[in-house]
Amino acid sequence: MDALRKEEYTYADYAKWPNDVRYELIDGEAVMLAAPSWQHQSICGEIFRHIANFLKGRQCKAFMAPFDVRLNAFERDDTVVQPDIVVVCDRSKLSGTGCVGAPDMVVEVLSPSTTGMDTVLKFKKYLRAGVREYWIVDPDRKTVLAHLLKDGGYMTSAYAESDRAESHVLEGFAIDIGDIFAQ
Repeated sequence: MDALRKEEYTYADYAKWPNDVRYELIDGEAVMLAAPSWQHQSICGEIFRHIANFLKGRQCKAFMAPFDVRLNAFERDDTVVQPDIVVVCDRSKLSGTGCVGAPDMVVEVLSPSTTGMDTVLKFKKYLRAGVREYWIVDPDRKTVLAHLLKDGGYMTSAYAESDRAESHVLEGFAIDIGDIFAQ
């Protein structure tokens, strides 16, 4: 694809790319996204359904990928991610195909091709951008790591399949972890 011959890109470049192939933009580098498995989609759908139902009639709104999150839009604007699930409470951040700035909550479901990206690189990006709550869902271990932003760092709570995870950002929201992985 001719659009991907430069060495560094910004959101302005990204916005011109065709929609038939999904990319994320990390520090100006284009990263192609693989198609998710049906299991991945099932888990995302279950979590999204619970969150969206909880948020019905409330200020916050939930979105599923593909949904652009421009983490550093007011700086270099060279990082655009597409988390599996995003919750935005400040609707003034919604623009075009996504969110400008940090959403309130992000959920990433791990897959073999994204584990390193989601647990290390995106973890740091979300922390730096100020994402208030970041859940990492591991289908292999049937666990959820819920990271809550506090005093400039993430405090982590680990939940197993038999646990009930509670959100601190979405006050009153909780989900049985076993429900997430029921196929």
